[in-house]
Amino acid sequence: MGEILRYDHVDITYNGFRAVRDVSFTVDKGEILGIVGESGSGKSTLIKAAMGLLGSAGLVTRGDIWYKGKKNLPDLSDGEIRRLNGPEIGLIFQSAGSSFCPIRTVGAQLYESMTEHKPISKEEFRTRAVELLQKIGFENGQRILDSYPFELSGGMQQRVGIAAAMLLNPSLLLADEPTSALDVSVQKQVVEEMLLVRRTFGTAIVLVTHNIGVIGAMADRVLVMRNGETVEYGETAQVLEAPKEEYTRKLMSAVPRLQR
Repeated sequence: MGEILRYDHVDITYNGFRAVRDVSFTVDKGEILGIVGESGSGKSTLIKAAMGLLGSAGLVTRGDIWYKGKKNLPDLSDGEIRRLNGPEIGLIFQSAGSSFCPIRTVGAQLYESMTEHKPISKEEFRTRAVELLQKIGFENGQRILDSYPFELSGGMQQRVGIAAAMLLNPSLLLADEPTSALDVSVQKQVVEEMLLVRRTFGTAIVLVTHNIGVIGAMADRVLVMRNGETVEYGETAQVLEAPKEEYTRKLMSAVPRLQR
């Protein structure tokens, strides 16, 4: 299928404290990898490393993070990373609404972010944005672009966040707890939109979450983490239905189950 992302024995430290230890995994084109674990397990740190968002205290101290087998992301300069983020690697935030300015329209903000990476007229932008918004379930894309963020519900803001990440058609989408701030019915909607993005564009997705149900619904493979280390890694069905490790079994037993 074509490898998009590979982590080879990666260690990540913050001010000398090793937050991630010896983590390895791969993500192919069109594949969804779920990373699951309790708070503080290193899930978000892993994807921040790929985008150069570890901050001044964070550092990849061992291993490689390969993008399409050609670029070792920790070796790139800030400028090189900035050129990759957006056109090649997109990010969905935990709460997309907090990333929007409340006094500017959604369209103005999306247009500004797009022109940071490529010259495009406002007319061409609106045509492309409306088409994308319609593909991920909005009936009236023009109205969404002309709306202010506070005029949209939390679920709509999150779906607009997905559209913003997809505007430049990246090969890889990193999603950091994209459903945790939403109620159950809206979570389902956002999951369906992300699956539609994968089907429509062949996008590879790395999904960070503590929600086992979302992992089961979306992921092809799953990486279970605890205290910065890999506990289990493999096909989703195998890991969730027949976990080998005690920690994974405990995670599964903590998931509520509906009884008839």
